[in-house]
Amino acid sequence: MSQSFKLTKDPIWFLLRKVTIPASVGSLFQTFYNLVDTWFAGRISAEAIAAIAKSFPIYFTIIAIGVGLTAGTNTLIGNNIGANNKNKASLFVAQSIIFAIFLSILVTFFGLNVSDFLLSLMGSDQEAIILTRKYLDVIFYGTIIVLIQISLNGTLNAQGDTKSYRNVLIFSFFLNIILNPLFIFGYGFIPAFGIAGLAIATVVAQFVGLLYLAYKVYCCELKKYLKPECFIPKFDLLGELLYQTIPVMFSMLLIGVGLFNILYFIGQFGDLATAGYGAALRIEQVFLLPVIGLNTAVLSIGGQNFGAKNYDRLRELYRKALMFGSSFMICAGIIIFLGAEFLVSLFTDNQEAIKHGAIYLKVAALIGPIYPVFFITTAVFQAVKKPLYSLYLSILRLTALPFLSLWYVINIKGGDYEDIFYTILVTNWFMGIAVLMFIGYFLNNVFKQNKSLFTY
Repeated sequence: MSQSFKLTKDPIWFLLRKVTIPASVGSLFQTFYNLVDTWFAGRISAEAIAAIAKSFPIYFTIIAIGVGLTAGTNTLIGNNIGANNKNKASLFVAQSIIFAIFLSILVTFFGLNVSDFLLSLMGSDQEAIILTRKYLDVIFYGTIIVLIQISLNGTLNAQGDTKSYRNVLIFSFFLNIILNPLFIFGYGFIPAFGIAGLAIATVVAQFVGLLYLAYKVYCCELKKYLKPECFIPKFDLLGELLYQTIPVMFSMLLIGVGLFNILYFIGQFGDLATAGYGAALRIEQVFLLPVIGLNTAVLSIGGQNFGAKNYDRLRELYRKALMFGSSFMICAGIIIFLGAEFLVSLFTDNQEAIKHGAIYLKVAALIGPIYPVFFITTAVFQAVKKPLYSLYLSILRLTALPFLSLWYVINIKGGDYEDIFYTILVTNWFMGIAVLMFIGYFLNNVFKQNKSLFTY
């Protein structure tokens, strides 16, 4: 893999642009991919849409583990490349694949044996459970493909390559448009699989992406250090991967918990309030895509520079990434605030739902500038091999503080629908300011510890 830039040498602004933009574009096409699946599910039946919706919290376990695996792989390979220890970096390439296979076995076993129970908790009757399982079972059997693909992406990200996965996501989006009707409705010798066809199309697209990423890893610089013996399990390295992966994985799962928490309080104001919030949330997520790309960029650039002991560059990276992310969210916030009603109306024509969605979007526009603090700080925690701090931040920001605050505002003070979002606004800014006050002390302490270990 030819690379025209060096993460430990080139100007930070240049690197942020080179790494962030492809990651953001890839995330955008991932969002489009999910919308296409929802659209095709609607061509099957309304029950199929409900089945896909109810499958997501269960499917989210794969996403959470995948994000953790990517972060762990990216961090450990990046740190070793930065330290010019390419032999150990190549070992982590192989051990990450082994780790992905092990995790996929656990996830598949979990999914196949626990799905019925979880679906019943969400209120599905036996007929709905059978329909949803037709989709979920195929997805879980394909977990090994997903997680190996994610492992390979972590290897490429650690070297600053976010373009390859972007290419996979763009190609998968268009391939999915072709494969979905082919497997759902059948053609020629291919039978009609119905809702299972959605999952089959996904697995096939992911397998094609895996082959492409495997080729890109085969062409990268680390390939010459990668030998068959690297693929023998090494439990000390697997332990390091586990340590880096688990906190990030649970941080991702807490996003789901936090969303459930907010929906619990919104649900007290009726289905139309929930519908409006759901539509508004999709719009907010689109505007957050560049910040998500920034998270990937900071992790990739920060991991190598921490390994190379370029601590001043890491501080510079944090400042400039924060400046870029917050500036973007201020501009996005103006658009969101002024166009709130119009944006929500793209998803629903119900005036009551539009009103509720617009209320959230206008408050979200004021929250937006502080969001990059959390994404970028989390990436820095991971880059300096302190992933537990990401978990602590997620627990406070997504669960403990919002739940206690919302419980007080709604149940004790008798707050209205919009008070939910003003409470979220206050808690996010409070946490963001606290993180900004903490990060300087945290980085100084980590760098001091690392220098002491190096000197010793």
